Amino acid sequence: MIRNVLSIAGSDPSGGAGIQADLKAFSARGVYGMAVLTALTAQNTQGVSGVHLVPPQFVADQINAVFADVRVDAVKIGMIANAGIADAVAGALTDHRDIPIVIDPVMIAKGGAALLAPEAVDVLTHRLLPLATLLTPNLPEAAALLHQPVATNRADMAVQAERLRALGPAAVLVKGGHLDSDESPDVLATAAGLHWFEARRVPTKNTHGTGCTLSSALAAELAKGASAREAVAIAKEYLAGAVAAAGHLTVGSGHGPVQHFHALWKDDI
Repeated sequence: MIRNVLSIAGSDPSGGAGIQADLKAFSARGVYGMAVLTALTAQNTQGVSGVHLVPPQFVADQINAVFADVRVDAVKIGMIANAGIADAVAGALTDHRDIPIVIDPVMIAKGGAALLAPEAVDVLTHRLLPLATLLTPNLPEAAALLHQPVATNRADMAVQAERLRALGPAAVLVKGGHLDSDESPDVLATAAGLHWFEARRVPTKNTHGTGCTLSSALAAELAKGASAREAVAIAKEYLAGAVAAAGHLTVGSGHGPVQHFHALWKDDI
């Protein structure tokens, strides 16, 4: 049975992040993708120049319309932008705690633009995080959610992963891509303890949408029945291949997108 996975996120017209990246990752991982828009952005590989928010009630209407008709096997939540949208998403998903929910707390764009209003952090923390099967912050996002300094080593990452899990998520994956190191380790905190996933840093500037892509791949694997640990292992391997093959694309002059279909497309297509 092909699984159905819903993304609740913002749009990236250049196709590398947001809803567009999510749908590509869903397809590449063999699930049927659906999309609820929370925001339209004016952006490209060089940065975000504008954001137009969808009214919170209409975000909830989109979610309710999907659930009223379609079996949803997992949900990925990305950009929620403000407190009103965060509250609407939480309200619409409260009755669907029986399916995996992956939250990628999109707070800052690759180019530095803020994508989450400060007042939304409390709503995200208190209403959405307790619904999460898996939370996937990078180091600055983990620090912002905890109101602590950004982790600079593995020990700090481990402590912050456990503190985030204490806020309600069943599991937390703290991503180490921002460490000043040749390595890019991630740590998964679950009820069973901590597990580290090791990776070498790929020398490329084409990393636009990596967080969106990873969280979507995780949602796809959870929808297929994988455990959190299994899903992380599979999704990280997929993302590593997508980043490694990013140079085959010629999209923009800034932080280019990853190659979501690296395992499916021939180089000469």
